[in-house]
Amino acid sequence: MEQTNREIPEMNLNNKYKTQKSPVSESPKETKKEMEKTKKELEKLKSFIIKKYSFTQAISVLPPQAIKNFIDEEEIPKETEKHIHLYMIVPEEKLKEIPKITKEIVKQIESLKQKIWIQIKTPIDVWENCLDSKFELSSAIAMSFPLYDKGILGALRVAEIHKSLVLQKFEKYVVSYVIGGSLVRGEAIKTSDVDIFVIINDTDVKRMPRLELKERLRGIIYQYVAEASALAGVKNKLEPQIYLLTEFWESVKDAHPVMFTFIRDGIPLYDRGTFMPWKALLKMGKLKPSPEAIDMFMSMGDGVIPRSKRTLLSEIFTNIFWGVTTPAQALLMLYGLPPPNAKKELVNEFKKHFLETKMIEKKYITFLEKIVQTWKDYEHEKIKEISGTEIDKLLHETEDYLKRLKELRKQIEKKSQEKTIEQVYKDVFELLKNIVGKKSQENTIQDFEKKFIKTGKFTPQHLRILKNIVIARKECKKGKLNPHKVDEARKRASILINDLIEYAQRCDLISLEKGRMKIKYNEKEKEQTAELLICDQTGFLFLQNKIKKINETIQDSNMDEVSNAVEKQKTKQTTIINHKIFELLKKELGNFEIIL
Repeated sequence: MEQTNREIPEMNLNNKYKTQKSPVSESPKETKKEMEKTKKELEKLKSFIIKKYSFTQAISVLPPQAIKNFIDEEEIPKETEKHIHLYMIVPEEKLKEIPKITKEIVKQIESLKQKIWIQIKTPIDVWENCLDSKFELSSAIAMSFPLYDKGILGALRVAEIHKSLVLQKFEKYVVSYVIGGSLVRGEAIKTSDVDIFVIINDTDVKRMPRLELKERLRGIIYQYVAEASALAGVKNKLEPQIYLLTEFWESVKDAHPVMFTFIRDGIPLYDRGTFMPWKALLKMGKLKPSPEAIDMFMSMGDGVIPRSKRTLLSEIFTNIFWGVTTPAQALLMLYGLPPPNAKKELVNEFKKHFLETKMIEKKYITFLEKIVQTWKDYEHEKIKEISGTEIDKLLHETEDYLKRLKELRKQIEKKSQEKTIEQVYKDVFELLKNIVGKKSQENTIQDFEKKFIKTGKFTPQHLRILKNIVIARKECKKGKLNPHKVDEARKRASILINDLIEYAQRCDLISLEKGRMKIKYNEKEKEQTAELLICDQTGFLFLQNKIKKINETIQDSNMDEVSNAVEKQKTKQTTIINHKIFELLKKELGNFEIIL
């Protein structure tokens, strides 16, 4: 995927599109004249766009060698392969206006004597390419020729070039190269710093200490910063952060806020199947902090009262804002959700999951909204001073709020325990229903003991686990169960569940094997073999590339019909073979033999 980027910044429009006119049929003078004309017309089009759509973030000419990738991925007509392809980036809030903007720009293009194709995208579209591992597209956008740029293209270009330099040197060590900060948020300007994160695989390092490896690679990576900036021809400064894979994972397990923010907001320019699974797990709420990390987050609010009394205005607001929002984020994470942005999403997420479910009172949501809005007002310098009375009121409300969050934590943990034990109970008895039939809880346990424990099909340990699950569920409903007992029941239940599944699968296999046989026959004087499966009084003949269904007649079939028949057969104790199947089989294949 990577190409040598060192020469890219030197390219000019004259050299990019010489393939449009045959150099054989034109003199150098005519070619130069044609290129100058193209440049003027593109400049005219750029001026029209910027004047009419002042919100435009960037306009660039895509590299000709990358056009085929965009045609394949973006459903662009193939006949545009020799066209000049313009890539225009507008803010996300203008997404709904893109069809109208496109129509007006195309009308302007039609007045030019050039074959031009334009794509209008938002920054999120660019990042989606990266999240879908279409790195060749994001690379082409980064290395496109800028006609106009407020900062996003320059920032992306310097990161792309730096990435290429790093990978050329030691690709085998780099598992992820990720961008973040203002570039991803769509706030990049021509002087913005570009935050990048490089994760290095140190799991198979044997000849040197890990820290020595990190320092060596860090030194080389930082050396490339100046070179990348010079090649990109931009003022954006790269700010690399280097992590070893092992230390990064430790920070994730400890729920380090920087790491969670990095995973949540970061966009990969290169990834070997490491960063994207983390991002997906975080989004699914599966990347959860340890109980110790939750304690750490919750403890941030404990000292807010004495700290705030000793600080000046700025420190008071900082302490209160983070002391209020961080425990709230922690509880949402405990609830199984990814940590939301404290300023933009936290209030709505808290309201949705705790107020609407009646787990917390409205006054605490109102207080959280107040703190977030106060922080925004403070950031925008709308608040320049605050009275002692107002501070005392804020501190008092904060103290009350934090007490309530500690109670909410207990509610969430209790709800999680109830959900866990209920799911375990449901899974176990659903499996038992398939084995002993649909019966009451008491009769299910009695039948399991009589028919499966006493006959040696399962051990007494399995019966103890089953009874403990029932007891744990009963205690949980009474509110007496503690987290350790729930976790113990869950762990032991996995033994019973796995053994029940294995037993059911063995029974299914035995049932199916009764109706499975191999057939030997002759076709065009050559000996052939096929497989016959009999399920639910219906035969399925598996030939080389075909499936035939045999009951009253022989018809073409498919795997869906086979699967349905197999499921029906699982519910029956015996396999019934219809003699007509063999009569029809003889008509289809001629004389045949059954191979046992």
